[in-house]
Amino acid sequence: MTYRIVGETGEWEVVIGLEVHAQVVSNSKLFSGASTEFGGAPNTHVSLVDAAMPGMLPVVNEKCIEQAVRTGLGLKAKINNYSVFARKNYFYADLPQSYQISQFDKPIVGAGVVILDMPDGTTREIGIERLHLEQDAGKSMHDQDPKRTFVDLNRSGVALMEIVSDPDMRSPEEAGIYVRKIRSIVRYLETCDGNMEQGSMRADVNVSVRKVGSTELNTRCEIKNVNSVRFVMQAIEAEAQRQVELVESGGEVEQQTRQFDPSKGETKAMRSKEFAHDYRYFPDPDLLPIEFSEEYVEAIKATLPELPDEKKQRYMSEYGLSAYDAGVLVVDRETGHYYEAVLGKNRDPKLAANWVISNLFGALKAESKSIEESPVSAEQLGQLLDLIADDTISGKIAKDVFEKMIASGDDPAVIVEKEGLKQITDTGAIEAAVDDVIANSPEQVAQFQGGNEKIAGWFVGQIMKATQGKANPGMVNKMLKEKLG
Repeated sequence: MTYRIVGETGEWEVVIGLEVHAQVVSNSKLFSGASTEFGGAPNTHVSLVDAAMPGMLPVVNEKCIEQAVRTGLGLKAKINNYSVFARKNYFYADLPQSYQISQFDKPIVGAGVVILDMPDGTTREIGIERLHLEQDAGKSMHDQDPKRTFVDLNRSGVALMEIVSDPDMRSPEEAGIYVRKIRSIVRYLETCDGNMEQGSMRADVNVSVRKVGSTELNTRCEIKNVNSVRFVMQAIEAEAQRQVELVESGGEVEQQTRQFDPSKGETKAMRSKEFAHDYRYFPDPDLLPIEFSEEYVEAIKATLPELPDEKKQRYMSEYGLSAYDAGVLVVDRETGHYYEAVLGKNRDPKLAANWVISNLFGALKAESKSIEESPVSAEQLGQLLDLIADDTISGKIAKDVFEKMIASGDDPAVIVEKEGLKQITDTGAIEAAVDDVIANSPEQVAQFQGGNEKIAGWFVGQIMKATQGKANPGMVNKMLKEKLG
C-alpha cells in the first residue's frame, strides 16, 4: 500500500514500527494476588507488593507466563525456554518502586510474523521482533484538584505483553490493519480482551521518514499510549508530515517521546527519547530466571484454537467463499461462531455469508450493537434462509421479514404467518396474474415482440406489484417467456 508525502524537495516515505501493549487476561497481577478487575474505586485493587512497601517480594503469576507463551505461539514466534526479568530504572510518581519490572535482552518470546490482509487482495508480512512481559505503572490523576496530582495504583503491577514489531509498515493504513490483526489474534487466544477504550490494549507508535528509494533508517520519534486504531493512523500521518516539513526547512529530527492530540490533529513533544542504557537495565535480584521444557510449550500449543488466518483459508477452501468475505467473517471469533451456527449442516455457505455480512452487519451498525448483542440469533437467521430455500418466501420478502425480526426478535416463520407473506407458488394463480398483465398491456407486448427484450423487466414488475411481491420470481419469468414468445 503506497503512501507518499510530497515535499518541496521530492517524495518521502514513512517507516513505522509499533509496540502494542496488551493487558494479559488474568484474575491477578503479574507479581501479586491483587485483582485486575477494571473500574474499581482508586487504590482498591492494590497489594503491599504493588505499593512497593519495604520487604515485599514479587512472586511470578504462572498464568501470565502461560498467556505470554500462548500469544507467542499465535504469532508464529520463537518461544525462548529461558528468559529473565529485569529492572528498568526510571522515576515517575505513579511508579512506586522507581523501577519497572520488565524484560530486556532475554524476553520470553522472540521473532515471529503477522500476515496482513490488504484491501487490494494482497498480503503483507510484518515481522515481530519480540514479546516480553512487564508490569504496568499506576495512573496519575491531574484533574482531581487544581494544585495537586493524585495517584491511583489499581493498574500498578498489572501484567502487560509488549509486542514489538519490526519497522516494516509503510503507511497509516498498514499500521491500522496491523493493530486490528494483533487485536484479533489475542482475542481468539483469549490472552487479552483488546478493549482499547478501557486501556487494556494501546500502542506506542515509532515514526521516521526518508526519501523514496532510500534504505536508511533515520531518527525516529515515539508517540506514546495511542488508544484507538483511528488515532494510530492519524498520529502517523501528523508526525510524518511534521518530520518532512522540519527536515525540508533545514532542521533535524530529534529522538523524542511525543503524544498525539486528537482534537488538534498534531503531535507534541513530551521529553527526549531515552536509549536502553539510560534505563540501567539489570536482572531483577528478587526473581529467578524463567525456565521451562519443550513439553510445556507443546502442551500449550495443543490447546490453541483455530486462528484467523487458518479459519480464513478453511472458509475459502471448504465453503468456496471469496478472500474478502472469508476475511470479514474471521476478524472476530464471535463472528465466525455466529456464521458457522447460521450455516448449520446443509445451508448455502455463500448465501449465509451474504446475509451475515450485508444484512446483519448493516442492521447492527445502525443500532451500534456488537454481534453478541444481535436481536436476531444465528438459529433465527438460519430459519430465515430455510424459508428462502424452500420457496416459502422470496429473497425480497426475506429482507422485509428480517427487518421485522430485528425490531421484534420474533422467529421468521411467526412473522411470515402473521403478516401473510408466504410466496405464491400456485401455478394457476401466477398464470392468472401473468395473463391479466399481458391482456392489459398491448403496447408493451408489441414492443417485446418487436425485439425490445428489456421490457420483460417491466412485465415482471407489474406482476409482482399485482401479487404484492409474493409471486415466485422464477416461475413468473418462465411463464412470461412462454406466453410472450
